[in-house]
Amino acid sequence: MIQTPIQKLEFPNDRGVRLYCKREDLLPFSLGGNKVRIGRAFFQDMQEKNKDCMIIYGNSRSNLCRVLANLCCAEKIPCYMICSSEENEEQPIETNNSRLMKWLGAEVIPCRKTEIAQTVEQTMNRLTEEGYHPYYIFGDKFGTGNEGTPVQAYVDGYREILAWEKEQNISFSHIFAASGTGSTQCGLVSGKLLEQGTEQIIGLSISSREYDRATRIMESGISDYFAKNHLVLPEGWESELHLEMGYRQGGYGQYDERILQVIREEFCRNGLPLDPTYTGKAFWGMKQYIEEHQLQDCDVLFIHTGGTPLFYDCILNDTDGGKK
Repeated sequence: MIQTPIQKLEFPNDRGVRLYCKREDLLPFSLGGNKVRIGRAFFQDMQEKNKDCMIIYGNSRSNLCRVLANLCCAEKIPCYMICSSEENEEQPIETNNSRLMKWLGAEVIPCRKTEIAQTVEQTMNRLTEEGYHPYYIFGDKFGTGNEGTPVQAYVDGYREILAWEKEQNISFSHIFAASGTGSTQCGLVSGKLLEQGTEQIIGLSISSREYDRATRIMESGISDYFAKNHLVLPEGWESELHLEMGYRQGGYGQYDERILQVIREEFCRNGLPLDPTYTGKAFWGMKQYIEEHQLQDCDVLFIHTGGTPLFYDCILNDTDGGKK
């Protein structure tokens, strides 16, 4: 995997906080993002298990679904996306990611959030009857059993950060990233445990999942990764899971004018494309966290997890540019 650059951002503040950004959005496949690393991990797992079609799950905003559909299309693997709507949406909204799914030839199967397991099972059975050997990225129909598969992607990412710190003689006190499925945070925390890092890794929840379920999924992912690789987890490792729930603005896909203003500011100031579902919300949350926790005279890293198609959705929907 190509290493992505870390750049220092202009970040006006009165606390002496120096902000850097790891540009995962520049990974050179399918418009980039953390899901390129994670998607390749799932795709490799599918191949190793000798499966011949892929079932993916997500919302119409999903970056992971876009990347996996792109990988399947490039490798001529049939791809089926189970697509649920959020509770406040009668049906999936159209986004640039969902438009790209159509380009990529994925079969989109709409369902209600209460019908995900049933729809996964029905799709698995249908494809099996058609002679396929389907692979569902999240394991069984309830979405468990495959949590550890994508973790290595961001163990590697964490080691890239460590190498950069050593080269630049900089030590980050905090690493911030959007946390949805939790795969990126699982990898970063696993990397920290393996390399005995000292920074705090802060996941900024952008999901509708409640805290207990979100942390339980991450704990399963880390435990599964360590077990599969015959590694021993240190005592008390669970205390390394820092998931901030206070910046979600109501849940997945929900945002307000404060988040839009951050998106405008960061593009104008740093040329940084953010989006209101993932990175823009996380960047705003990070700024709030820095103030609320009174961080002072330190170097912090924001991981730009991608979402370029959603940045362009934001531009199209922000017709007045905040000038009302």
